[in-house]
Amino acid sequence: MEQFTDFFRIKHSKLVPQPGRVLISEPGLADGNFKRSVILIVEHNATGTIGFVLNRTLDFDLKELLPDFPSFNAAISIGGPVSPNSIQFIHSLGDIIPDTIKIADGLYWGGNFDAIKSLIVMGKVTPRNVKFFVGYSGWGVEQLAKEIDEESWVVSELDLVQIMASHDDLWKKAVTELGSKFKPWTIYPINPSLN
Repeated sequence: MEQFTDFFRIKHSKLVPQPGRVLISEPGLADGNFKRSVILIVEHNATGTIGFVLNRTLDFDLKELLPDFPSFNAAISIGGPVSPNSIQFIHSLGDIIPDTIKIADGLYWGGNFDAIKSLIVMGKVTPRNVKFFVGYSGWGVEQLAKEIDEESWVVSELDLVQIMASHDDLWKKAVTELGSKFKPWTIYPINPSLN
């Protein structure tokens, strides 16, 4: 079995975590919260890291979670296991949303929730401009660095369209973009114990 897993062990990129970059899980990561996940990093500093799983889309409307929210067909994803009763969002609207945090060029995190609701009601926001998350992913000081050293994650970059899109097959697309040496990851069985 050791030879089998070594075939899928690949030296990772030298990119370091920073807001706007993504974490791509290695194919054998057993944690159900992060199995075959792509996580957008929104905060990375001396106190820890915060991110949102981009490819765990939920199949219901935000209005089901927040009855006073306007009807809006935006993507909702499970952002991670931390604070599962919270709703977070990323967007490409810039600082027309008060109190927003710039993650990268053209990409922002959070801001005034009433402002986003008002913009939706006025028709000034499309589902391509905003993506919502239930909960988030978090790492304590040095925790993420340790997991990257253990090769649980590859740090990579995606463009704004890929980040804002709603698709559950993002993991495979992101791995493919890492290059041909990562091709074995795309054939790694989802449940190796069944083979």
